[in-house]
Amino acid sequence: MSRPAVRRVLVATALVSAGAIGYELLLMRTLSIVQWHHFAYMIISLALLGYGVSGTFIALSRSWLEQRFEQAFSASALLFSVAMLVSFVPAQRVPFNALEVIWDWRQLVYLGCVYLIFFVPFFFAACCIGLALTFRRSAVAQIYFSDLLGAGLGAVLIVVSLFVLLPQHALLLLMILPLLASMLVVLRLRLVAIQLAWLAAIVFGFTQNWPDLRISEYKGLSQALEVVGSRVLSEASSPLGLITVIDSPAVPIRHAPGLSFNTRHIPPPQLGVFTDADAMSVITRFDGDFGAVAYLGDVTAALPYALLEQPRVLVLGAGGGSDVLLALYHGASRVDAVELNPQMTALIEAKYAEFAGRLYDDPRVLVHTGEARGFVAKSDTRYDLVHLGLLDSFAASGAGVQALNESYIYTVEALTEYLEHTAPGGILAITRWLKLPPRDSLKLVAIAIEALARQGGDDPSRRLVLIRSWDTSTLLVKNGNFSDAEIDSIRAFAQARSFDTAYFPGIHRTDANRFNRLHEPYFHDGVVALLGDDADDFIDRYKFRIEPATDDRPYFFHFFKWATLPEVLTLRKAGGAGLIEWGYLILAATLLQALVAGLLLIVLPLLRTARDWPAGTAARAGSYFLLLGLAFLFVEIAFIQKFILFLSHPLYSVAVVLSGFLIFAGVGSAWSARLARRYADGSHVPVAIAVGGIVVLALAYIFLLTAVFELFIGAGDVTKIVLSIALIAPLAFCMGMPFPLGLRRLAATAPGFIPWAWGANGFASVVSAVLASLLAIQFGFTFVILLALVLYSIAALVFAAGDGRTQAGRS
Repeated sequence: MSRPAVRRVLVATALVSAGAIGYELLLMRTLSIVQWHHFAYMIISLALLGYGVSGTFIALSRSWLEQRFEQAFSASALLFSVAMLVSFVPAQRVPFNALEVIWDWRQLVYLGCVYLIFFVPFFFAACCIGLALTFRRSAVAQIYFSDLLGAGLGAVLIVVSLFVLLPQHALLLLMILPLLASMLVVLRLRLVAIQLAWLAAIVFGFTQNWPDLRISEYKGLSQALEVVGSRVLSEASSPLGLITVIDSPAVPIRHAPGLSFNTRHIPPPQLGVFTDADAMSVITRFDGDFGAVAYLGDVTAALPYALLEQPRVLVLGAGGGSDVLLALYHGASRVDAVELNPQMTALIEAKYAEFAGRLYDDPRVLVHTGEARGFVAKSDTRYDLVHLGLLDSFAASGAGVQALNESYIYTVEALTEYLEHTAPGGILAITRWLKLPPRDSLKLVAIAIEALARQGGDDPSRRLVLIRSWDTSTLLVKNGNFSDAEIDSIRAFAQARSFDTAYFPGIHRTDANRFNRLHEPYFHDGVVALLGDDADDFIDRYKFRIEPATDDRPYFFHFFKWATLPEVLTLRKAGGAGLIEWGYLILAATLLQALVAGLLLIVLPLLRTARDWPAGTAARAGSYFLLLGLAFLFVEIAFIQKFILFLSHPLYSVAVVLSGFLIFAGVGSAWSARLARRYADGSHVPVAIAVGGIVVLALAYIFLLTAVFELFIGAGDVTKIVLSIALIAPLAFCMGMPFPLGLRRLAATAPGFIPWAWGANGFASVVSAVLASLLAIQFGFTFVILLALVLYSIAALVFAAGDGRTQAGRS
């Protein structure tokens, strides 16, 4: 094959790979909007299913495809471009409703349909790369490098494009990449006509509003728009979220979480602000008259203001400005408001500034764009009140859709940092939606107790207060002990508003459960048990998972216990489905589907192929590539989840971590050929060097990343992105070598097994993408990384065993 032809294949491979990873990230973004965030790992899994099945397809059709490499590559790239759109539209019309999974078995069928529909484009993308690796074996390292480099650049491209394009319009941009690859590899009159027609359709044929996004009817935005007269006022999109502002003149929005039934005040008109069609906050009409917003004195979140005079307040998660208005209403002397999404801030500062009474122009208010943990880490200010309000919707919280969401604002380390930034006598206040039986509230108390224990000092039982209304609870954690006068004020505040005091220092059981009555004072009993000597036993016996969330396991919303599942299933027809976090079960169902699909579409068809390789190759090489697939994704998924804390948002983490891993793994792949040439053909030394580097670097990161994050988490986005890539690069460089080194050996000793290796690696990757998430939830990120290192080490031993047999055969 001529050098120009090789270059065209390399460029085309990079374009296809860029389109594939871009499409993968775009689906994560769109499914966060139309469904919920946790579908991200399903997308990774089904993408890799396509890669695995392509290996099976190539193995079954190898002789036919080898004679038609250019045509097959070009056709696959063109079909990939077409399938992007063809899959995107019908998949949204599958009547899948994750909320019904517990009691409607058909939802698992619908989920499988979504899985298989989205699998199609990734199959065609993987066919291009698999064809190049199989039939251009002399350039294996360069092809693998182009594959990974293109994927890394594709991740950057989609994130940048989402700053200026709606997700559905970014799709059209991505469709052009594999089309260009198709045109680059082969130019034949009939195929060129089809390529040009499709290009014209992409550029001129699709209207601005098509393809559209079909948002789940169970998300908050869909339900709000069902109200008569409601309308969308504005929409803004970025990688941080799709922000939709709605008005409802006929039935005014009245959003006041934790509002007392005793209140005599009605909230003024409000605008609903939805992020990714859910997690509603509001912009409240304000004309400077605080009497018009007097309802803010009758919410549970107002409790700390009954204890503080003219406090300096830090609001983490400003949203639509309600918590800032709450602070000003209660006479705060200064309010630092932190908001991650600048588009959200712009709504109050500019677009709806008059409606909001120019809230952010108040000289007492200073608005900061940034992530809560990052802002707190770099701040030298100590506040009288650190306020963490409701950052999610009641529906999402109650339905358990956030069970798989990494949340670094509710971990032990987070609360420790917040408390370190409270002044002596200052208060940390956190308001959460109320769940029955208690979950969020008790888990938050457990986290606070652990944070106080790490600080040392006073008895935690003297530093906690918990009150509840009918729909919210507010936890106070004080930097010091609550005084008797403060306890009297807390009791008076709750009594006047018919709020229940679940816990305060010196409380009696009869003081709890007086207004919003439950069968038993569950909240009070739970807090007392968590403060007692048998707290660990109580946590173990409790029907929900309420042990403290940490930065290594930042799953605050994960309450599911397998032991509770049989009981919940027996109660599902009596409303018991609401007692389970269905998001976790969706992930478990996805793992099962990935296993079944992988066996049916990858493993079983491969068993029918002719075996033209030396004896023992299948066991050794198959195990080797299977282990690599598991280990690589374990490390990658764990790092994606860990870097969410540092990079502030899941999509940023996915894009930066994937880009770093893929690009530098590609560099490692290219360099692996040079390393292999330094040793005799078939030597296991290069693989041993690569795996040794992986083990040493990964172990170092386990111990060092936390310190690095703490040091730089308050830096700017550009600095953190550059630092993240610098941290990832050495590890990724080493991780990029074992796969091409294995293919290099196969190309020399058993070329017929290459499609099998591609399929085995793909099957392992399908499973590991989901399995890594499940393991991280149960055991933490450190466990997943350590398990990956064990798998890499076993793979190196398998490779070395094969090297010994090869040398013995030669002698």
